Amino acid sequence: MQLLILGCGKTGSQVADVARERRHHVQTLSGASNANSRALTPEFLAPFNAVIDFTTPAAVVPNAEACIRAHKCIVIGTTGWYDHLPRLREQALAANTGILYGSNFSIGVNLFFEIVQTAAAAMNFDYSGQIFERHHVQKKDAPSGTAIVMQKTIREATQKELEIVSFREGDAVGMHELVFNSPADRIYLCHDSKSRRGFAEGAVRGAEWIVGKSGVYDFHRIWRDL
Repeated sequence: MQLLILGCGKTGSQVADVARERRHHVQTLSGASNANSRALTPEFLAPFNAVIDFTTPAAVVPNAEACIRAHKCIVIGTTGWYDHLPRLREQALAANTGILYGSNFSIGVNLFFEIVQTAAAAMNFDYSGQIFERHHVQKKDAPSGTAIVMQKTIREATQKELEIVSFREGDAVGMHELVFNSPADRIYLCHDSKSRRGFAEGAVRGAEWIVGKSGVYDFHRIWRDL
């Protein structure tokens, strides 16, 4: 496939490397080269099968709108923009094109979400709980999209709200912890990303999956189909 990677940061660069390993043709575009999505004209996007976005929350929406206008599927790994999702969903459906988004494209994290859903039952047995998340200092949004999914998962299972505590320190790739406490014991669940490769592999596999499809999909719902 011909893939366009938006964002040349640490994750975007890893996405490009993984895509090349999987024998795709890759072009990257930095934020400086795509201010206000000016580079994403229908003519420029024409050769590409899909676009993968790992930019910033402010850049995602205009990037996605440009891809929709050009009828190009887009995979969005950036978080912090979900207030705009209903509008983008309408536009994508009207244009008969595809969007795949996710709070986290790591297969390990999506398995972790299922463990969190099972563990939520503790809240019905006099446990209290907290969610902790740690990321590098450059991460723009807090709490992380992954932590918000964890919080939502527990809320839907128990109708109870857990506090999220966020840390931005050093170059931490991403650590998410769920801690339940009771007078008798403590349950401690943790997912610790050792590198960005897990995010990159999921995003590239997601791009392979979305090509030829229309609609708006959450990676958490479709990852088993990859």
